Amino acid sequence: MGKAKDRTGPLARRPDNSAFKQQRLPAWSPMLTANTVLPFFYLLALMCLLLGVWLLLTVQSTQELKLDYTDLGSCSECYELRKNVSYAEQGCRCKVEFYIDQTFKGDVFFYYGLRNFHQNLRRYMDSRDDAQTVGRESQLKNPSTYCEPFIKDKDGVPIAPCGAVANSMFNDSFSFNYQTSSGHIMPVPLLRKGLTWYTDKNIKFRNPKTGNQTLAQVFEGTRQPLYWQKPVYDLDPSDPTNNGFINEDLIVWMREAAFPNFKKLYGILNRAGDPFTHGLPKGNYSIQISYNFPVQPFQGRKLVVLTTLTWFGGQNLFLPIAYLVTSSLILLMAVVLTVAWWKFGKDGKNMKE
Repeated sequence: MGKAKDRTGPLARRPDNSAFKQQRLPAWSPMLTANTVLPFFYLLALMCLLLGVWLLLTVQSTQELKLDYTDLGSCSECYELRKNVSYAEQGCRCKVEFYIDQTFKGDVFFYYGLRNFHQNLRRYMDSRDDAQTVGRESQLKNPSTYCEPFIKDKDGVPIAPCGAVANSMFNDSFSFNYQTSSGHIMPVPLLRKGLTWYTDKNIKFRNPKTGNQTLAQVFEGTRQPLYWQKPVYDLDPSDPTNNGFINEDLIVWMREAAFPNFKKLYGILNRAGDPFTHGLPKGNYSIQISYNFPVQPFQGRKLVVLTTLTWFGGQNLFLPIAYLVTSSLILLMAVVLTVAWWKFGKDGKNMKE
């Protein structure tokens, strides 16, 4: 009989004598020369340049109007009022007027924006109970401890929805109006549904099962967040299907922004009738604002943004500029390498061709 292989001692961990384990597999090692590398650099620079110009033209084809209403016009009185916390529950309304000098063609999106509001803080983002907002009855009156300190009110009654994210929900509301050439004031119709991601509306946010009860009865024994003016089951009195945890304004707010300056969708122009069939006509507009959200504690600003969109999105210049800068850097590197090759490498003395 043959002698058994010794698998003990220092030979026990030696890999098998195979081409794969001993790294003897055939391989191709390309020879990088100026004739192959330099054309690649120029081609890559050209591709980035074309992509950057194309995206830049696409972005510039969008129309956008930003209006900072924090202390604009009559809103300055509301701004001063919101400095005092004791007047937090006192209502305040203001009006801003503006002119659109060019028709906004196609679908127009109405956003509200905030500046210097950090939704990306870890403790802030964790301060929520996803099991509660998905409609689990067991969590409705027993919120997660992640919601502290916004888990119960001063009387010890559980809060729904709990947590810092829901508690800080943006609660300004807007009434958009258009002044016709004859001086008639007519409301601009905004679609207030269809604003959310499909997964948010249908999976991540669900109301508890009501059975034979009303939504108000289901939420009995809970309280709204401390800074809310309405309970969660009555956020939209005009549309009973848009209340509770499936309220679209709530869902939009609960998807935290990555940066401190952001905008969130408030409504979409309803192009069902004249004069808004083709978009927003040029002319005079006004916005009646229910001014509730204070920005003084975080030294922020509030905006209204009207914009059209393309397949690429809104007016975001980051990616086009990134492509153009990348193209310039690659082209600069290609030129430097070409000069170095032309000066030192062509004769083959200092650089192999």
